Amino acid sequence: MPDRTMRVQCFLSHLILLQLLCGSLSSGCPQICTCNPNDYILCVQRNLIYMPHGLPSSTKELFLFQNNINTLKKQDFIELGQLVMLDLSQNILSEFPDGVFKSLSSLNNLDLSSNRITHISKDSFKGLLNLERLYLYNNQIRSIHPAAFEGLENLLELKLQGNEISVLPALRLPRLLHLDLSFNSIPPPRLDDLQTPHLESLKIAGLGLGSLDEGLLKSLVNLHVLDVSQNQLHEIQPTLKAMAGLRNLNLSGNPLGSLKREDFKNLVYLSELDLSSLNLHGFPERFFNLFPRLEQLTIAENPFNCICPLAWLPAWLKDAKVQLLRTKDTRCHFPPINSGKDLAMLEHKDFGCPTTTIELTSAGTRSTTNKPTDPTTPSGTTHAILPPPPSKMPFIDSDTLRPSHTTASPSRIIEEPEEEEQEELMCPPSICLNGGTCKFDSFGQFVCLCPPHTLGHYCEVQNEARPPPPSPRISIETIATVQPKTISSHHVTSTSITLDLHRYIETRPQIRGVRLTYRNLSGPDQRPLHLNVPASYPEYTLRGLQSNSTYSVCASPLGEPIHSSIDACVEVRTANTPPPSHEPSVDKTEPSSSLIPIVVAVAVVMVAAIIAAVVVIRRRKRSKAPIEMGLHETSPLELEGVKANPENGVTHPKQLDITPCPSLTLNSLEYNALLKQGQCPANNNLGSNKPSYL
Repeated sequence: MPDRTMRVQCFLSHLILLQLLCGSLSSGCPQICTCNPNDYILCVQRNLIYMPHGLPSSTKELFLFQNNINTLKKQDFIELGQLVMLDLSQNILSEFPDGVFKSLSSLNNLDLSSNRITHISKDSFKGLLNLERLYLYNNQIRSIHPAAFEGLENLLELKLQGNEISVLPALRLPRLLHLDLSFNSIPPPRLDDLQTPHLESLKIAGLGLGSLDEGLLKSLVNLHVLDVSQNQLHEIQPTLKAMAGLRNLNLSGNPLGSLKREDFKNLVYLSELDLSSLNLHGFPERFFNLFPRLEQLTIAENPFNCICPLAWLPAWLKDAKVQLLRTKDTRCHFPPINSGKDLAMLEHKDFGCPTTTIELTSAGTRSTTNKPTDPTTPSGTTHAILPPPPSKMPFIDSDTLRPSHTTASPSRIIEEPEEEEQEELMCPPSICLNGGTCKFDSFGQFVCLCPPHTLGHYCEVQNEARPPPPSPRISIETIATVQPKTISSHHVTSTSITLDLHRYIETRPQIRGVRLTYRNLSGPDQRPLHLNVPASYPEYTLRGLQSNSTYSVCASPLGEPIHSSIDACVEVRTANTPPPSHEPSVDKTEPSSSLIPIVVAVAVVMVAAIIAAVVVIRRRKRSKAPIEMGLHETSPLELEGVKANPENGVTHPKQLDITPCPSLTLNSLEYNALLKQGQCPANNNLGSNKPSYL
């Protein structure tokens, strides 16, 4: 009996499982789709031309995007009354019948984006009483019936961007929160067009707007997101300035010009700000401190001048922990050495900011920013002041004594170019600030001629308190000598200069070596010569120089690019060549009287040599055996030639006392830039061993 009961229970359990299986098969799931147990059906990229048949009536979410569906029928949705999500995006629908969605009374989300729809009729969305999100963007919609959105009382989000709409019907949607009308051909929206009192997000980009409707902005009291990018706004309108509730503002792509702090002082709650493509060269000092709640910032595709006025920005981004979006598109445009670099990756030294130094002049002591770094070079180290040659040094007055005129590096002595047309073609626009004039020097690099009230390499620093005028007798050469130097000369001859590098090397404990750059300012060839000196040489002698000439000698750390890190210079003038005392004075007007003694002496020497040769030959002929000569004896031939000069080749000249070049490896220190090969340019170098030009 128990066995029979168990068999009955087993049969009933199998029968129940069979019924469940049959029920699931009867509900059906198209083989071309993927059905999930939670009424989630996915029919994506299946090359469907029509709606799939046999969908379960319990389906709640149906995804049919990326197919080739070109038409819809009413019977396609009759049995899908529980559907809440329908995604038909990225198909090829050009139209659909009126009331085709009428049976979908529970539908909340309808996505028809990226199709080919050209017209929205009065009854296109009839029956969608619970619809909350309607996406129609990226279609070809040209016209919308004025009553197309009537009855959509619960609509929260409407996206119409990227169409060809020329007339926007009045939108009376009391619960609408998000509206996107960007990139259409509609006229500027006004208050009567958008009766949406609870709107929180409005995107009207790319509509060609020259202004914003003041009445519309005032009515949107709950607006948090405003996108007016890619329009023709030339200024920030007063109503926009007063919208303190904004959280996200996009102004990119508008011809706003320079930004003013007063235009943004009320927008203190901004958390996202987009200022891309505004043709900005920079921002006012600490501009983004106006937005204490800023979290995301976009400033891409602007031609930034990465010079001193913008040096604060990268540090502020790190300190404020603001996320910079599109960093790969946020790059420097100028100066050339920073061009193309990520703005956020630059350090403060890369912007070439001036440093404050103390100058001692006859007019007293004053503090000035007269040694700016050069942002057109990678290193960003300061350049020493190098005045022109003494023969070209004019006396200067108080109007011409400005740091911007005397802060050029040795390769940046200002000379007026011969062709003004070349300056106009090469000077970057608006590179010289505060009314400065861009010029080019003889090396093809620009300099800014600054007005009297400004200073700095780009005239970026405004100095209201002008320095006191110096004495009229103080020339540029005098001012240059009072600048603090870290190299000096203490032994100068007519052909050599001994340099003292003690202080230069001591103040740079990490220096790998010293590169010396010198040139003759008095000669026709003023091209610079370069020598590399190990850090173990606190003194160095330049030899083979021209006498009675002024030389400019500059030092820079070894291993850094030439002309990018020169930070100490000195000018030295070699002495006159002393007249030789051992040379006899020759009177060129009476050559016959001075040559007679010389001719007689030469004749006597020749006769003596001939007689000695004859005697030796005769002795050899008379002797029967070879004459053995000891090492202590001297032949007559040797007696006559022992006093010959080394130049005649009989005897070897005395070897010069030359100390070999020091090793290029000092204390296991390896140099990236090798010292000069084939010569010894140190203290023991020869005058004939001149370095070659680079």
